[in-house]
Amino acid sequence: MLRSPAVRAAAIVAVLLVLGVGWYLGSPLFIRTTTFEALPTAALSGSSAPSASAAATSGSDRPPPVARVIARGDLQYVDALHNGKGPVMLMQLGVQRFLRFDGVAITNAPDVHVYLSRDTGGKWSESTSLYLGALKATNGSFNYDVPADADLGTFKSVVVWCRAFAVLVTWADLKAA
Repeated sequence: MLRSPAVRAAAIVAVLLVLGVGWYLGSPLFIRTTTFEALPTAALSGSSAPSASAAATSGSDRPPPVARVIARGDLQYVDALHNGKGPVMLMQLGVQRFLRFDGVAITNAPDVHVYLSRDTGGKWSESTSLYLGALKATNGSFNYDVPADADLGTFKSVVVWCRAFAVLVTWADLKAA
């Protein structure tokens, strides 16, 4: 039966296709990525080297602003394939607001994204949640900018979601700091 060149070619193509799909679906479980981003620093207004007279009159002897935690939570276990560990914090530095994943470990999946949700317990709705971007890494510390016009008081959790399979990877319910 496999003597025909067309049948052999079709079988080879089918095997390669199955292997490719299997690698796409299964490899994220074994691939880990790590990123270590520093906390954002306060942006300087104007030139980066103010004159001595401007520094004396502007009160530049004040220490730079310190990032403060607005809300925090810990990533949660969903199941053996979908889970995360580590703290997540909504932070503010001057007028800049950001979400920080700090020393986290998250299981990988294809097409993973981060949202701020108005719900808790890993529940969310695309229409009422704030999309922050694709997951930057599975391990480490990294930041997501939060738009200035976002009302942080309405968001109760962080959701890490796999779009490819429409499945929750992990979440963190946020509590005011």
